[in-house]
Amino acid sequence: MTAPSRFELRGRSLREHAARGTVINALFMIALSFLALVKGFLVAVFLDRSDYGVWGIVVVCLTTLLWLRDVGIGDKFIQQDDEDQELAFQKAFTLELLVALLSMVVLAAFLPLFAVIYGEWAIVAPGLVVLLILPAAALSTPLWVYYRQMRFLRQRIVQAVDPIVAFVVTVALAATGAGYWSFIIGFLVGAWAMALVAMVRVPVRLRLRREALDRETLRSYASFSWPLVVGGAAGLVLVQATTLATDVHLGIAAVGVVALASNVTQFANRVQDLVTDTLYPAICAVSDRTEVLRESFLKSNRLGMMWGMPFGVGLTLFYADLVDFGIGAEWETSVTLVQAFGLVVAMSQIYFNWGAYFRALGNTRPLAVAPWAAAITLLVVGLPLLFAYDLDGLAAGIFLQTVAHLAVRIYYLHRLFEELPLVRHALSGVLPVIPGALVVLGMRALETGARSLPEAVAELLVFVAVTAAATWWKEAPLLREAFGYLAGSRVRAASTS
Repeated sequence: MTAPSRFELRGRSLREHAARGTVINALFMIALSFLALVKGFLVAVFLDRSDYGVWGIVVVCLTTLLWLRDVGIGDKFIQQDDEDQELAFQKAFTLELLVALLSMVVLAAFLPLFAVIYGEWAIVAPGLVVLLILPAAALSTPLWVYYRQMRFLRQRIVQAVDPIVAFVVTVALAATGAGYWSFIIGFLVGAWAMALVAMVRVPVRLRLRREALDRETLRSYASFSWPLVVGGAAGLVLVQATTLATDVHLGIAAVGVVALASNVTQFANRVQDLVTDTLYPAICAVSDRTEVLRESFLKSNRLGMMWGMPFGVGLTLFYADLVDFGIGAEWETSVTLVQAFGLVVAMSQIYFNWGAYFRALGNTRPLAVAPWAAAITLLVVGLPLLFAYDLDGLAAGIFLQTVAHLAVRIYYLHRLFEELPLVRHALSGVLPVIPGALVVLGMRALETGARSLPEAVAELLVFVAVTAAATWWKEAPLLREAFGYLAGSRVRAASTS
């Protein structure tokens, strides 16, 4: 890859710079995402399922919030290559703030409707408080400048403020008996803490620009964003329908189970996103070079599967132990659902960062089609399964919706890159996990008597070790290549210091 003028590579190639960024993002995002995962399970110790269920409904409102706010303004800012970057940022910031304020008004008006639909008026007060996160999100947009320039270390240091503060506040409040308010207050305090740090640390002026509302600018952002809004609407329908149907059929405690399972999926998605987020600015810079795009797409997906596949399969294998020896028997009803989510996480690793490539090319329409394929599958098949077989049926429905999304994803990718080695690519992620899973199942077949915590821990360590060895055996050339970029980056950095 050649070095575009938008980056300060300091003697590194773009490959080396992206590899360095991946490591930085991995260290920060895996640690902080794990912190969020631990927070979800730790708070489950202090909250009963009904409190967790109220939080689950508020999360649905948050999903609505994110759909209204996240219309791709940041992605479009990263993609553009205007001569005046300060003006480009200020126009994007103006649009982001306007969308945030409009979203606050719309959601505040709809909260009572949500309360009537779910029969839970307890969500109104926390929902109104959560809306205060929207201006905080808009004021955090200076981080887009670091992101566009691939200055990941500075970006992640500022972003780390949010989850760390949220973790401390949430767990402390939950331990003192604050119930679901521990989530609400922790979420809000973390977001505003990050916004304040971003405004102070990032050297860019937050200024509203009238030019953001001119016809050319609005047309440019609208053509990029409308498919993302439509796709987000499908996600909104999916989450709302699942939560409402679960609440109506099984009650608020079951919603808490779904919320806990979703927390696990969010952790996996955050780790997926770190690879996508690292590559997106670089993909935008080389979007006119199809072969480079294809190479980076396949290699980044193989690297992503090295983590995602074992995590998903491991979740399926060991979640029952987490319930038995960790969060408590109250969550026994969540076992089948979370185990199904583990398989969904593993399967969704296939071509996981496809959306970044279509956004970089300015062709966002496929990103509207795939979410609706998943949503329709859930509505037509998944919800009837929920009503027929309770949470086990919902687990099957979520699996099928993931299959539908993956099918659409593959269709559009084959149109973009003509030929993709789908079977060989999928096997490269699946094969290293099989030996570890078989060894664990064999160890369990030999167990006698009641299962113990030491046995569970030993099996987990064996699974990790065997999978790591199998991954190195299968993907050693790719790992050496990635480590080589990092080594080259360090050598150049040392020679210029």
